[in-house]
Amino acid sequence: MGDPRFEKTVIYMCAHSQHGGAMGIVINKPVEGINFQELFEQLEIQNIAIESLQIQYGGPVENTRGFILHSAEYTAEEVSEISPDISLSASIDILQDIASGNGPKQRIFALGYSGWGPGQLEDEIKQNGWLIVDADTDLVFGPELGQKWDQALAKIGIDPGKLSSQAGNA
Repeated sequence: MGDPRFEKTVIYMCAHSQHGGAMGIVINKPVEGINFQELFEQLEIQNIAIESLQIQYGGPVENTRGFILHSAEYTAEEVSEISPDISLSASIDILQDIASGNGPKQRIFALGYSGWGPGQLEDEIKQNGWLIVDADTDLVFGPELGQKWDQALAKIGIDPGKLSSQAGNA
């Protein structure tokens, strides 16, 4: 992928349709320089019971909007189920629940998302721009962001040292 915003990036696909395009959340890139305590104060969320919440780069689209990718045991009115194990929310209510210690057990707080118009993602896949890996909660919510890219490649039997930035067709 020639775009540096997506170099060694792992994206969890949240939505995809033939006519509506695709939407995903980057799950392995931290946002530097943003403190979760300050963010919660700006959102006027008080009584913070958790020690920290890492803020991640979700993608280049609407990068001031927050999304929470989380384990599915947490349910609320504005939660979208993605799979039996993973859900997505963009409500401030979930942030208040996280702050008070009542939020989902596993979560990623991301600013922005990655989006593709209809047919765009399919074209990028045909041009060998992306590799597809089945997701699991260990990969999605694993604590080591720097290892997720290698873990995703290992799931499909690829050694990162043997990848080339050159693409072609046989």
